[in-house]
Amino acid sequence: MTKYREILRLSSLGFSNRDIALSVPCSRNTVSKVLKRAQELKLCWPLQDNQTDEALEKLFYPKLNNRPQKRMPDYAYIRKELLRNGVSKKLLWTEYMEDCRANGEEPLMYSQFCYHIQQEEQKHRATMHINRKPGEQVEVDWAGDPATIIDPDTGEIIKAYIFVGVMTYSQYAYVEAFLDMKQKSWINAHIHMYEYFGGVARILVPDNCKTAVIHNGGFKDQQINETYQEMAEHYGTAIIPARVRAPKDKPNAEGTVGNISTWITAALRDEQFFSLAELNRAIRNKLELFNQRLFQKKEGSRLSLFLEEEKPLLAPLPATRFELSDWKTATVQFNYHISVDGMLYSVPYEYIKKKVDVRVTDTTIEIFYNHNRIASHRRLKGRTGQYSTITEHMPEDHQKYLEWNGDRFRKWAERIGINTYTVINAILTSKGVEQQTYRSCMGLLKLAEKYSDALLEAACKKALSYTASPSYKSVKNILVTGSEKLVSETTDTKTTHKAHGITRGADYYRR
Repeated sequence: MTKYREILRLSSLGFSNRDIALSVPCSRNTVSKVLKRAQELKLCWPLQDNQTDEALEKLFYPKLNNRPQKRMPDYAYIRKELLRNGVSKKLLWTEYMEDCRANGEEPLMYSQFCYHIQQEEQKHRATMHINRKPGEQVEVDWAGDPATIIDPDTGEIIKAYIFVGVMTYSQYAYVEAFLDMKQKSWINAHIHMYEYFGGVARILVPDNCKTAVIHNGGFKDQQINETYQEMAEHYGTAIIPARVRAPKDKPNAEGTVGNISTWITAALRDEQFFSLAELNRAIRNKLELFNQRLFQKKEGSRLSLFLEEEKPLLAPLPATRFELSDWKTATVQFNYHISVDGMLYSVPYEYIKKKVDVRVTDTTIEIFYNHNRIASHRRLKGRTGQYSTITEHMPEDHQKYLEWNGDRFRKWAERIGINTYTVINAILTSKGVEQQTYRSCMGLLKLAEKYSDALLEAACKKALSYTASPSYKSVKNILVTGSEKLVSETTDTKTTHKAHGITRGADYYRR
């Protein structure tokens, strides 16, 4: 706005139009117009306090104030639409123009449209300095520029990704290189960072990478990665992710990333490394120098500030390191076991056909249903197909089956007959592990309930006439296909023994 009061004041002091124009500043033409208009209205210096520049403008140029006002843009709508792919200010201005013409309103020109949008955006760029408490917060992120490693065998150049963790108050940093940015590297980086700091900050501020945040729709719709949350609970810290597209939520990490790129990554640019361990040793040496470097605008260094004011306030490390785990989903099969990496682990039989969550570590398998742990096993190693079964997970009738042993099967068979005993004994000794034959023994002896002890004894006798080691299946086939003949043979044998003792039967002579 033109400084009308200042023009009139300087004119009353005798300054020329040229000098007034240089002082205000404005054009000499503007100065002459203002002085001419003031003379017409018989205004002279000094003016009253209520005659401000705004009031003088309305007094000098009333027609300008009475002209129709141009319609201003809808800033909230424009800010939202500009976030969408392909939407530009030019497109929004065109739509704005069409809407103004349809409603008989006067629109802004494109340059004015962009100017007002820019002015509105400036209001949203306001920043506030937040005083952080010592030991309260640590910010973590991956650095933008990776380092490189040379494969000593192939000469291939491999990228190494730089993890950065920064204590917010002291700006004390931790840096480590990893071959990838996957979950295992992300978790191990935090474990090593806390051990380097010698304690744990109350709040952990990560970026929105998938290893930290699965979904971030704001505070009401935020889903933290399950393994990351588990690590936070182990160390007794709270995860508060930075907002999407809001790097100023973690300015220390963002700023330190730039410094790390300069003082560590760039400082090592002319050196060659042939292993990750070699690279990390060089990074650690540069990191020590970086933390000891004196501040430019305040006393001390990152290290001194951390040791004096921040480290004493950190929570102590837990007694044990966090054990990295993977989470999987499995379905409980009819044999009340789930399969994990080719091994089978039992679950209470009540959960058959239910979907369960499985936490897998190097040493244990934990099974959860609706966030409640229902089973835990030591992780099996070696050949695939091994079973880990807890007796309490089995139905009662299956538990009773475990009570059987070879001697009990032999005694049961002996009560039926010598041939049944011989078959059972042969089955029990047919496998390298006796327990592998229990199912066959149980099945064979249960045939007596369906056919009778006498028929089972006769079938075993007939099976033994074919082989010295008959199987459950061969005995069952004899009963299924020849049970009527066995009944008649058994009946004839009993009758002959009663009437004639050892007299040969008709079958003997028929042969």
